[in-house]
Amino acid sequence: MTFTVTHAQRDGGGVRLRLAGELDLNTAPQLATAIDHLLADGQVQLLVDLSDLTFCDSTGIAAFVRGDNACAAVGGWLRLTGATGRVERVLRMTGLADVFRYDPTADPASHAYR
Repeated sequence: MTFTVTHAQRDGGGVRLRLAGELDLNTAPQLATAIDHLLADGQVQLLVDLSDLTFCDSTGIAAFVRGDNACAAVGGWLRLTGATGRVERVLRMTGLADVFRYDPTADPASHAYR
């Protein structure tokens, strides 16, 4: 299974990252690199759309936490939306759904999601 990270500007500011495939030990560095590049470009509000993410292991979770910490360090935030199935279950079981203010129904394109 391949893994992709794409991003686009959001109306009202910030960036929407869309993850697709499996986020694991082999692919988590791709997410970390994408977040680092966005932060270096001054993008500090990141909404991560998990609609097409089919799997997430502990290294994927660690990449979310690392990204959240990096955003917070520069006055920004990282939020998650759109997870389904096992990915959503992992977020809820670990308590990270609360940490990331996860909202499965948030419209990733909406500027109101902060």
